[in-house]
Amino acid sequence: MKLLRHVQSAAHAIGGALFLTLFVVFILQVTARFGFNQPLPWSDEAAVVLYVWVILWSAAAIVPEREHVVFDLLWNSGGKRTRQVMRIAGNLMVGGLAAVAVPATWDYVHFMRRESTPVLGLSFMWVFLPFVMLMVALVVRSVWAIVCSLRGQGLQTELHLS
Repeated sequence: MKLLRHVQSAAHAIGGALFLTLFVVFILQVTARFGFNQPLPWSDEAAVVLYVWVILWSAAAIVPEREHVVFDLLWNSGGKRTRQVMRIAGNLMVGGLAAVAVPATWDYVHFMRRESTPVLGLSFMWVFLPFVMLMVALVVRSVWAIVCSLRGQGLQTELHLS
């Protein structure tokens, strides 16, 4: 558990650093464009790349399952056994599809290494790498959710956000 807390802290620190960098680039962009009438060509591109990383990194490594958008009308109306079946079936679908997609996702991202961004010259492989991480995280989270469901954990009717 201590290792898990350190990994979570590192993931939050990376996410925070990415967001802070995005914010600083945005402030520089606005200041250069509107304050000095000298737009920075690299700032638009850096902001887009950082935005992609912030969103995909956060979805893969930071946002817990209980904070994702859910449709709980059917969930709350079912009994414990029904919720268990729904959770296992849903995670089998999501995790299974993600597992099937991981090799093709990696192939495409790896293929994109030959293309680069126009201004910074950053390989598109590095731009879209967090999408592969997101797919792998979906597989891992789905497997963990199935294990927890089989143990009877996480089947309460009310979602408690902490």
